[in-house]
Amino acid sequence: MMYEVLASYYDALVKDEEATRAWVTLIEQNISGKCILEAACGSGEITIALAKKGYQITAFDLSEQMIEQAKQKPGSELVEWQVQDMRSLPKGCYDAILCLCDSFNYLLTKEEVHHFFVQCYQHLNAGGTLIVDMHSMERLQEFEEEYNETGCIDGHDYQWTIESEDDRIYQSFAFYDPDGHMQLEQHVQRVYDPDWILKDLNDCSFEVSVKTDFDKEGIVPGEKQFYICRRKEQ
Repeated sequence: MMYEVLASYYDALVKDEEATRAWVTLIEQNISGKCILEAACGSGEITIALAKKGYQITAFDLSEQMIEQAKQKPGSELVEWQVQDMRSLPKGCYDAILCLCDSFNYLLTKEEVHHFFVQCYQHLNAGGTLIVDMHSMERLQEFEEEYNETGCIDGHDYQWTIESEDDRIYQSFAFYDPDGHMQLEQHVQRVYDPDWILKDLNDCSFEVSVKTDFDKEGIVPGEKQFYICRRKEQ
């Protein structure tokens, strides 16, 4: 199971307070209403930041370990946490649905993607907004040559490698305790052509606008695209 090992080290590896503020600003600028569902919420940094601003949030992740990490943080009591697979959304209707930090890219088939978009549409109130971000196509080029990072977290040495092949990004995490015992975790993500994503969202009756890297309009070279998808009024 992904994030069984990584959960304990996740924030130390990737926590970015400036990025969290940028996500919160983008969300506030593009949703109305206060009732939010967050899919694949990870360790809950963005979730809790939004809850502290008065949003009513149900947040879930497939990893029980990540949810436990989130629950340990100040402000976590403001959030309803669940362990859930994003391929099957919980019951209820919401003003906004979020899927952030490239979590979307863990959906590995077009059928899973389409089903996710359909469910999001069905779980949004009229005029509600789905905000989902995902790796850009440029990320595949970036990792054609293997990225390798090493370091130490809480006395545990680690090695983090990322490489791409075809439309997949493969990440491997190895953590070594002081006695040299290794824990290994491997992740696979799929990068989708933005033209296909836009077509599928439109087929699901969303009105879509796109930003690249928070502040660039449209689909342009960068690391990440943000799809802001509004449920058309019926």
